[in-house]
Amino acid sequence: MQLGKAASGGPRVLIVGAGPVGMSAALELARYGVPSVVLESRAGLRPDGSRAIVLARHTLETFSRYGCTEIFDRGVRLEGSRTYYRNHEVGRMDFPAEEGTPRLLNLQQAYTERILLDRISASPHAAVEFGAEVTGIEQSDSGVRVETTRGTFDAEYVIAADGAHSTVRELLGIPFPGTTCDGRFLLADIQADLPGPKLRKFWFDPSSNRGRHIWLHPQADDVWRTDFHVPVGTDPQEELKSGKLDRRIRALLPEIDDYELVWLSTWRFHQKVVGNFRADRTFLAGDAAHLMAPFGARGLNSGVEDVVNLAWKLALVLAGEAPDALLDTYDEERRGAALVNLRMTQSTADFIAPPTPLQRARKALALRAAVYSSRARRYINDVRFTTQGDYHRDGHPLVGRPAAQRPQADHGQRLIALVATSGQEGFDRLVDELADLPVEPIHCPPGDPVAAALGIEGSAIVLRPDGYVDAVVAPQPERVRAAVAAALGNPSLPDLARER
Repeated sequence: MQLGKAASGGPRVLIVGAGPVGMSAALELARYGVPSVVLESRAGLRPDGSRAIVLARHTLETFSRYGCTEIFDRGVRLEGSRTYYRNHEVGRMDFPAEEGTPRLLNLQQAYTERILLDRISASPHAAVEFGAEVTGIEQSDSGVRVETTRGTFDAEYVIAADGAHSTVRELLGIPFPGTTCDGRFLLADIQADLPGPKLRKFWFDPSSNRGRHIWLHPQADDVWRTDFHVPVGTDPQEELKSGKLDRRIRALLPEIDDYELVWLSTWRFHQKVVGNFRADRTFLAGDAAHLMAPFGARGLNSGVEDVVNLAWKLALVLAGEAPDALLDTYDEERRGAALVNLRMTQSTADFIAPPTPLQRARKALALRAAVYSSRARRYINDVRFTTQGDYHRDGHPLVGRPAAQRPQADHGQRLIALVATSGQEGFDRLVDELADLPVEPIHCPPGDPVAAALGIEGSAIVLRPDGYVDAVVAPQPERVRAAVAAALGNPSLPDLARER
């Protein structure tokens, strides 16, 4: 898709990287009417490869807002998880069928990218420029200039979502400290007719891979992802040519008659995070900002959370409704979330691949005990699936958390002030008081289901455009006004706004 429709007046934001995170950034900005262009070094999307496959509920809800209904048609609802030690089941989670958005859905990344690109093609505010490899970046007080192999692009801000080997991060000289696991995993996507429920399965020390591990994941189109923990230096093509890969697959899945190899690769995991997600007018998101082991599906899902957090803040600042200081909260909140995810994945990594003799002994004891004792199974740490992050703050327990329920209408980048009181006169006075701020007051009379679900009767709650609760205060004009000002990143805004 050529540059044009999204940039008829010039993009206000440039996004580097046309992966799921980069394209989500473009679609999220488009919801707020902010024009953007995605710069992608490749000539087109990759047509193959499972890569990041597990989509969590909060990511699926985000994609639903973009109209990506095909994801639900193509994806596989994960029905549960099983963990084995050799041939003994030592862990079980079941995900009962639910109405609405599933807890977890598996879909090959190639499909997810194609669906997101289709939505960008239909948007008047977003475009993708393929074959535009970034070669230089220059920031000033007023904007950013990006040099590419397809020419020069100017915008007010840049979102770098160009992955683990981020060119933008390298050009800006941003360190990416952390660790890399020495172990390797052999990934083979196979198409096969396998009976039974759609389960994620994990084996400790299976007979076909002694002393190591194996994963199995269902995917769309009867494709199954197999991940074999293998020695360093394992060559996937040699595995294929020698027949060793076939023997691995048939030992794991003896019930299959035949299968087709769809994709073959290797991978290893990293634990890294940048020191700041913001560098002047450039923001790092997804794998460009943080790399974490895949245990619990935190990579892609947390990357989408990054851009959902950032987009509404950029929209408000670009509209002149909030100060630049609001953008600093992106690093505060999303780097904090990344550190939590890294702690979780490191805990799992330390159990799966213990780095010390004592930890190895504990793992062996836990696995053997779990064969005979259900109570011992609590010590097996093979997966803790991702959940939507919290931005921990002092005060009311709802603050810093996603709202359990919110108004159905899309209110753009405006904040929402839910006022749960019975007095219409007091609410009308509050509406007048907030008229000069980017906030939409909504009255919740007694018995309103939204107010009841949130438990805020007799209070006012300030909801951010990304669905997080920013404040719960008394329903008094001065209290709500101060809370809105703080949510916009400028506590002095009440007085400044009156002077405009």
